[in-house]
Amino acid sequence: QAGGELTDEIAITLDVWDTRMAEVGDQLGRARAALVERCEPMVNEAYEELSGQVSTIGLIYEPSWRRDGLATALVNARRDDLRRGVSTIGPHRDEVEVVLDGLPTRTHASQGEQRTLALALRLAAHRLVAERTGSTPVLILDDVLSELDPDRAAALLGHLPAGQVIITTASPLPPAAHPDRTLEIKAGRVVMAGDPQ
Repeated sequence: QAGGELTDEIAITLDVWDTRMAEVGDQLGRARAALVERCEPMVNEAYEELSGQVSTIGLIYEPSWRRDGLATALVNARRDDLRRGVSTIGPHRDEVEVVLDGLPTRTHASQGEQRTLALALRLAAHRLVAERTGSTPVLILDDVLSELDPDRAAALLGHLPAGQVIITTASPLPPAAHPDRTLEIKAGRVVMAGDPQ
């Protein structure tokens, strides 16, 4: 930039980058939209399993640049992006809005509903990866049981997928848990549960 204005050389370079980003970004946006559409029924199923309630979960993926197209949006945002030193438009900035029974969860869902939705999204993603790859991925859940009431913790444990599941917890396992193995940390060492060391 010279005196706050783009030089011709920088503008040409940005045109090349923006053209490529628009091409790839449009492809990525279409792929994400298809993925969100496929994942939505899986999230609904997992949410019902965990909560015991029939609710309608909606996943809304609507890129902010879709109306004008990514190429136009990149050009329109260029000056602000250069001032900020970061690209503010594109698929890397997109978000999926989650709605529960027609209301946005960010503002209308309770903490329990948000936690249950987060787990439903995790389980749905696991199911989707298994469906797409034909193999079962490892599912890792970090300290989720302490955030759930006993009924939802039991529901989660009852609906864990087949395959390897690793759950970390700082609190005792609920009665519904029947792990194949339990590892504990004692004096800074990882040991099998019940090992006197």
